[in-house]
Formats: sequence, C-alpha cells, structure tokens
Amino acid sequence: MPKAKKSSKKNTFDYNKNRKKLKKQFIKKYNPRIENTQIRNAWDRRKSLARNLAEMGLAADPNKSLPVKKQALLGKDKETTAVPIVTKPYVLNDLEAEASLPGKDCKTLSTDLIEYVQHMIREHNENYKAMARDEKNYYQDTPKQIKRKINEYKRCHPEQYEAFVKSLAE
Repeated sequence: MPKAKKSSKKNTFDYNKNRKKLKKQFIKKYNPRIENTQIRNAWDRRKSLARNLAEMGLAADPNKSLPVKKQALLGKDKETTAVPIVTKPYVLNDLEAEASLPGKDCKTLSTDLIEYVQHMIREHNENYKAMARDEKNYYQDTPKQIKRKINEYKRCHPEQYEAFVKSLAE
C-alpha cells in the first residue's frame, strides 16, 4: 500500500529569493528616507504618514485637504469640514521661510560653451552675423542663437564675463 503524502512541507531555504534585497525593500517602504531636514526632525516613526503630515500642517492627499464642496454646487450652504489639529506648526513656518528665500535662477554652463562664447567675442566682438559664418560654429547656430548663448553667459557668469572683457581691453 502506498504512503500518504505529507500534509506539511518541510521548511527549506529558497535560493531564488534575495533576502538582502527584500529587507531593503521592507525598510524603504516603511521607513522612507526623508530629504527635507525640517520634516525629518519632526517625524515620528510610530505614527502613520498621514498623521505625521497632519500634525505638521501638511497634506498627504491634496484631494482630501481641499475637496470640492458638493453642497455649494447643489445650492446647500452647509460646510462640514474637519480642521486637523496642528501640533507642530514650527515645521510649516520653517518650510515657508525656506520657500521665501530667493533662489539662484542660473544654471552652470559647460566649459565647451564658455570657450565657444569667449572665442566668438574675442574674434568678432558684437557682430553676430560674422559669428554665424565663423568656422568654429560647428553646430551652425544662427545669429540669434549665438546672441542668446552670449546673453546667457553674461547672465550666469557676470564676474567671469567682466574679467574676460577687461582682459580683451588690455
């Protein structure tokens, strides 16, 4: 008579699962890396994401924080919105202060572009049509495109441009 099958399988190691990767995914999912320092310092790991953000005065879901008032659309004037209690207002104040600081609106230009612009100014001064016909104009930029690149160089690197113009005057 044949043996009956075992009802429970013996626990064996699964070689197809990467335990290290699974642990990293678990940590990333439940303990996310918070880039902002103000939020990171006020974060409580024992609370949920929505509750943490509500205590800071932030919204986890913008649709729930500013819902479309159906009563107003239907002609009813009843407003039943629950105002969350903000226990950590300093986070919101810090974020507003950081956002109000003026940001640098300039990007850094590549060294190739800087050399290109300096060559064009050195050879042709302000003659953009001659710059367009220059043999170093590999990308066949039009005079307007060259003018735009020179203006961007002036805007992004004003001190470097001033030093370059002074060296040409000497």
